[in-house]
Amino acid sequence: MKLNEDIFDQFPVIQTERLVLRQIQTEDAVEIMKMRQSKRVNQFIARDTLSGIEQAHELVKKTSEAFASKQGIGWAGILRDRSEIIGTCGFNRIDYLNNRAEIGGEMAVDYWGKHIALEAVRAIIAFGFEKMQLHAIEAVVSPENRGAIFLLETLGFEKEAHFKERIYFNGTYSDMAVYTVFSR
Repeated sequence: MKLNEDIFDQFPVIQTERLVLRQIQTEDAVEIMKMRQSKRVNQFIARDTLSGIEQAHELVKKTSEAFASKQGIGWAGILRDRSEIIGTCGFNRIDYLNNRAEIGGEMAVDYWGKHIALEAVRAIIAFGFEKMQLHAIEAVVSPENRGAIFLLETLGFEKEAHFKERIYFNGTYSDMAVYTVFSR
């Protein structure tokens, strides 16, 4: 089965009970910068903290370019009764040859523990399987990130691999695990 590229004709907006998942926009840069500057949000992610608004704008631009080139889809998560984003989530990498995509995301700390990430990821997985016709969705996470692993396992992901000292960041090697869910 071939991946459905028609989904790239217009950015797909997803609505859930509490959320609207829409395209990340320039005006989201401030909230993205706040999330990316949070030590708690970045605790298990090997990436540099955004140093300022210019880097946040560059990230928004890169996300838009990934969609335009059909290489990724980045959603901004917004509570239906508000306007500011509370997180981002999407397919960071799409493997057309094997009908797979890598999912990833982040959420502002104030919204942790409210099952909002579960709601968003569940909707994005459904979109991936039903609309994109993906065969598999995978997540690469730190084995220490128990919250993300619990979320993934709740949604049917299974651990496929554990790579020892896979990532070198800030002078330290860290393990990474791959969790995958397959279309049914």
